[in-house]
Amino acid sequence: MTINKSYIPFGLAMGATLTPFVNSPIALVIGFVMASFGMVPQGFSLTKWTKTLLAYSIVGLGFGIPFRQALTVTSDGIGLIVATIAGTLVLGWIVARTIKLNKTTGYLIASGTAICGGSAIAAIAPAINADDEQIGLALATIYILNSIALFLFPVIGHALHLDQQTFGTWAAIAIHDTSSVVGAASAYGNEALTTATTLKLTRALWIIPVAFISAMLFRSESKKITIPYFIFFYILAIGISDWLPQFHVLYHGIFVASKKLLVVCLFLIGCGITIEKLKATGAKPLMYGVGLWIAISVSSLTWLLYHKL
Repeated sequence: MTINKSYIPFGLAMGATLTPFVNSPIALVIGFVMASFGMVPQGFSLTKWTKTLLAYSIVGLGFGIPFRQALTVTSDGIGLIVATIAGTLVLGWIVARTIKLNKTTGYLIASGTAICGGSAIAAIAPAINADDEQIGLALATIYILNSIALFLFPVIGHALHLDQQTFGTWAAIAIHDTSSVVGAASAYGNEALTTATTLKLTRALWIIPVAFISAMLFRSESKKITIPYFIFFYILAIGISDWLPQFHVLYHGIFVASKKLLVVCLFLIGCGITIEKLKATGAKPLMYGVGLWIAISVSSLTWLLYHKL
């Protein structure tokens, strides 16, 4: 059997992300460099593998999250989750109309900003009959901002001396994709990771009602709505670790392995970002995405800091 030579450097780079020396931001940069130099094999399905591995890693993280802590974090943050989702979608709709951005593209970017990035876009796109170009523009915009957030948020958090819970909550609200949320929170600390993961996945559950509402708003006849079922397995993992605490050593091993698997996911996401895609995104969708991102980041952080006083 002949091995495609293009897979060798790609495989070595992916293997390097499993070592203790590579964290989430570094993995993203390695992936970007690989993509920029054309070192990502053509036959490798980045999207398929990223979604699959991300789902497994998120479920595995559930084994390291105490049930009572998960319940407390969710109940404390539910009001902020609902307010920011509704506020972002309404603001996005108004701004898109004002700047004359294609309403479907604008709605996809707003949905990705409001809920959970690429997963929300993938789920809502069929419900509103979005075409490949609109989906591509929305995903490119979200992935660019995700990449920036992965590096920027921990820096801002440390500069403002945010505690672990506050940072985790802020990351879950203001960073788009689950992978980048967990990556940034993991770099900040274990408590931040627990808070961010729990809140982000609670937030992701809103994909389901938002997708149905979106289909009605756009009067789409498509009934195909992608439900992120891995979220329910994540909840099950939390329950199992609480019901059967005698296997805590095993749960810890799964939790640690899942964190490393998440680093691999960030590498694969980086492999999907190229200079060409950055250029193709264009100025208007990107500036629109940046504006929404700044609005949700500043407003949520202000709310969190106000309630800390």
